This record gives sequence, C-alpha cells and structure tokens, in this order.
Amino acid sequence: MQVSGQKIVVLGTGGTIAGTSAQAGDNIGYTAAQVGVEQLLNAVPGLQALAGGGLVAEQVAQIDSKDMECEVWRTLALRCAHHLNDPEVRGVVITHGTDTLEETAWFLHEVLDARKPVVLTCAMRPATALTPDGPQNLLDAVAVVLAPGSMGVLAVAAGDVHGARHVQKVHPYRVNAFSSGEAGALGWVEEGTVRWAFNGPVVLENQASGAMNSVVNAAAWPWVEVIMNHAGASGRAVDALAREGVQGLVVACTGNGTIHHDLEAALLRAQTAGVRVVRSTRCAEGQVLPKPGDALPASQGLSPVKARVALILDLLRMD
Repeated sequence: MQVSGQKIVVLGTGGTIAGTSAQAGDNIGYTAAQVGVEQLLNAVPGLQALAGGGLVAEQVAQIDSKDMECEVWRTLALRCAHHLNDPEVRGVVITHGTDTLEETAWFLHEVLDARKPVVLTCAMRPATALTPDGPQNLLDAVAVVLAPGSMGVLAVAAGDVHGARHVQKVHPYRVNAFSSGEAGALGWVEEGTVRWAFNGPVVLENQASGAMNSVVNAAAWPWVEVIMNHAGASGRAVDALAREGVQGLVVACTGNGTIHHDLEAALLRAQTAGVRVVRSTRCAEGQVLPKPGDALPASQGLSPVKARVALILDLLRMD
C-alpha cells in the first residue's frame, strides 16, 4: 500500500476528532478519544483515494489532549522518528486533541529532524456530530503531506496550515479555532491543493539531535510550571513551588514582560536558589522585547506554554 512508492503513516492519539456523544447535535457534551484511528480513516470518503491507498494507521495513545503527558510525547516522538527514517514513508499525520496541540507541535519540532512533513490535525466537533470537522481536516492533512516541498512540523485545521512555532488555539468552540497571530498562516488547503503563503513552509532550525537523545535517556522529566502575572499577584505560589523543588518557572507576564513587584521579588528569590525562570507574555500577539540588564531572561518569542516545553528540554539537556 504505497503512494508513488511511499506510505503515509497516521498516528492516532485520541482527542475530540475521535470523540463520541450520545446525541448527534451535542458538540460539547461528548467524550473524547473513543474511536480508533483506523476506524476514523475508514469513515472518510475519498481519503484512501487521495493517498493512493498508502495509508498506514497506528494507535499511539487514546486520550483527551487536556491530559497530555510527557511520556506520551516521548512515545509519539519515537514513533515519528521511526517512521520518518523509513525511506518508504512520505510523511506522518497525527490526530490530536485541540487543547494541547500547540504544545505537542512545538515539542516535536524541537526533537525531530523532520525533513519530511509531520502534520498534526484535530477537530472541534466529535465524530458523532451532525457536521463533524474531523473528516475534512484529515483530508487536508494528507493533502499537506503530499504537497511538493512540504516538510517540518505543521498543524492543519479548518483549511489553514500553521507552523509549529506560532500556532495557538484561540477559541474554545468554533471550528476555526487556531491562529498563528500576527505571523499568519503558512498556507491554505483548497479543494485538496495546498497554496503556500510564500514558496513553501518555513522550517525553523532546532536542536533535534541533542533534544531527542535527552528525551530518550530521561529517567525523569523536569518539573516546570507556568505562573501568571495579574493585578494583585503575590509571590506565595512561587515560594511554595520553590520549597517543593520546582526546577523551572515560566511567567506569563503582562505587557512587555512586566511583573507585579511582589511576584517579581519571589521569582528573583527562586532564581537565586537555582530555579530557572523565563519570561513570556500573556498578550495574544507580539513577544517580550528584552532590555539590557533584565534580571529575568525572555522566552525568545515563545508563548508561555511553548516556553515551558523549551525549558523542559533545556533542563533535560543539562542533566
């Protein structure tokens, strides 16, 4: 079963795309991760034809992505690496829940040497919905794998193609729930054809080799939490986390990396005690612009949740 001598591997992890509800019109009262990935593929008309009959399904996990864990990330990364190293594999599609898709995308970007496309796709409506969005998203994901020049870790939903660095879930209900903010989408899938915004997807440099080795050899994952700055923020949570042995903290700052003085004092205490602290911003667009003399480093444009992934991997590399 091959496409021009090559296969497309679909790795299932669960999520809403595999969810079911007792009532067809219920788009919020469903249970995620109920339908197997092979059953999902078989239910999409035209999918096998688009792929030339070369689809291979593998169930890696079956979870609601709100419950995503580092061990699932490790398993997923290893299966991706295995299939990407197979010369008969053209690319990988991952079915995933929407809630943590952006974190998984950035993790995979950082650990995989993805010279072939790795495309995450999802759904905002369960498989039993009156008009489920999962089937079209699956078709579009396969189209992206087949698109000339496609490579790297990408996300596809509602016809938009996003890069791993900028993709974010920005709406809790509508089917076009993802955005790349001011960076914009990398392209669009239109009737099975990908129209890139430029000449093709922009693939960012990463430290895949060292990161993957650290992930494979990790006996335990570093403990890293996200703290939000807000009006009246205190440092008590930071002090408590530091006492309990937290290894890293990412701050979702207000504005351009600003932090309430009480919270900032606690973060500086934690940093002095050996806790790694990184500043991001809770603003939906833009990034923290560092200034000379800043006591707490910035996240180099990563959102708080992606900065957490980066800090976990950095701490792993230091072990």
